[in-house]
Amino acid sequence: MQISMDSMRSTIKSQFELSWSLLEYHLDALDDDECFWKPSPKGLYVEMKHGAWSVDWPESEGYEIGPPNIAWLTWHIMFWWSMVFDHSFGNGTLKREDVLWLGTINDVREAIYQFHRDWLDKLGSLSDEEFASTERTKWPLEQKPFYELAAWLNVELMKNAAEIGYCRFLYANRT
Repeated sequence: MQISMDSMRSTIKSQFELSWSLLEYHLDALDDDECFWKPSPKGLYVEMKHGAWSVDWPESEGYEIGPPNIAWLTWHIMFWWSMVFDHSFGNGTLKREDVLWLGTINDVREAIYQFHRDWLDKLGSLSDEEFASTERTKWPLEQKPFYELAAWLNVELMKNAAEIGYCRFLYANRT
């Protein structure tokens, strides 16, 4: 059975909107105190160090590194979305160190909402041939159809949204 490109686009868009709605729910009413709260003494954090925002980067994916805080999770969303935009639609030179945390959750929320709008515009502007082509798929996947990159982005968005939600549950029930 062959799936039409319209059906594939529709499925990817509906998955994206579902992931987006969960993220939007968890970003609503989020404040800076909650964003910077550390759920554990050890973890991935965004912190002000020596007058600049510092973003931790894991040396491994092991559980021993500890959980991220919400600031780190929102930075991570900005990181992978920035990388996808730059490597799929830009010059492909952006590096992790180039993606900065913006200082407040209000600024971060605004940036993430702009990513949402821009992503929908990009997806809507691609022809069926571009959507099925590997030409734009350069980070983090290579030599895959662009629709696989779009599906990966949906998964990453849902994962980060769920992690933010879980951190908010912990914050609301801290002692």
